[in-house]
Amino acid sequence: MDHKKQIKHFVLENYLFTDDESALADGDSLIRNGTIDSTGMLELIGHLEETYSIKVENAEMIPANLDSIDTIGAFVANKLSA
Repeated sequence: MDHKKQIKHFVLENYLFTDDESALADGDSLIRNGTIDSTGMLELIGHLEETYSIKVENAEMIPANLDSIDTIGAFVANKLSA
């Protein structure tokens, strides 16, 4: 499973309580749609750090990096290539 699919699977199971991939489009805003609140965002960040052995810096905890499956996938890919 590539990292974007794995991230989507994590979000679906932990925040939407489903395994139906059609419940969340990759470009949907997790914040504006109320899928993830501030506590959920911290849990997601912890999951990313543990799963991908990356460190999400405070300055990186912004919607541009963490607001959708697409942006999270690109963020993780960028961190892994650094």
